[in-house]
Amino acid sequence: MKNLIKSTSAHKPSHLIVFGGTSGLGLALALHHQVLGWQVSVVGHSVEKIAHINSQHPDIVTYCCDLTDSAQTQTLVDNLSDISFQRVIYSAGSYTNERIHHLSQADSDKMLAINLQAFEQVFRWASEQMKRQSQLLDMDKNSRLSIICIASIAGTMEYPYASLYAKSKRAMIATASAYRAALAPYHIQVNCIASGYIDTQALRDLNDGDASHKPFVISTQTAVKHVMQAIDKNIELAVFPRSTRYITRALNHLPKPVLNWILRSRLDKTT
Repeated sequence: MKNLIKSTSAHKPSHLIVFGGTSGLGLALALHHQVLGWQVSVVGHSVEKIAHINSQHPDIVTYCCDLTDSAQTQTLVDNLSDISFQRVIYSAGSYTNERIHHLSQADSDKMLAINLQAFEQVFRWASEQMKRQSQLLDMDKNSRLSIICIASIAGTMEYPYASLYAKSKRAMIATASAYRAALAPYHIQVNCIASGYIDTQALRDLNDGDASHKPFVISTQTAVKHVMQAIDKNIELAVFPRSTRYITRALNHLPKPVLNWILRSRLDKTT
């Protein structure tokens, strides 16, 4: 595979670390990389999910960390700093449906911590580690260090009534773009993924066990295919599926008062 990074040892596989890698898209990407021959480590907060991975996939290295705790997160990345890795994926996320549920202080703190603060903490650490590694590796156009974050198509829309979730994902997209520019001289690839609905267990849990009614929902494996294509083609911001990409693009071209009226009307109908 052209996206497989050369390691410093001919017999040592490339290493991927996935934050938020114990379920959903993060776990699917971890397992996909493992099939490609990567060494894989995942970070998650659920002891039960980590135990399941340890049982079913003993070759995957697991780390338990509460990303809402900045001190705990810093301890983890400090420990990981002694390990060589070629790719980091930030797939952790927190979501509360603010159209249905009142945003509590706990919900607000959790979304801000995971979707923005921990993301920035991990990206800052990963970029510094990879800048050091880039000086040691024999890089070419088909092999480079990479950092990827999983945002949301919600972050591609800008209007006054956007939720905290959407605003945090929009900030993630902007931050990833800044890192992409800053790390380009080091030949470090940065990609941001902004997907629509993915049929994960978390989405099903939010919809009484069935997410099939969600518009343009795609399977986890389809999402993995799109993510890997985005990495292979080094797309700065990958928005999928195509149908939702076209819709959001069209909406963003509307005059702001019209866009605000449309989205505010939808919000009023669902609250």
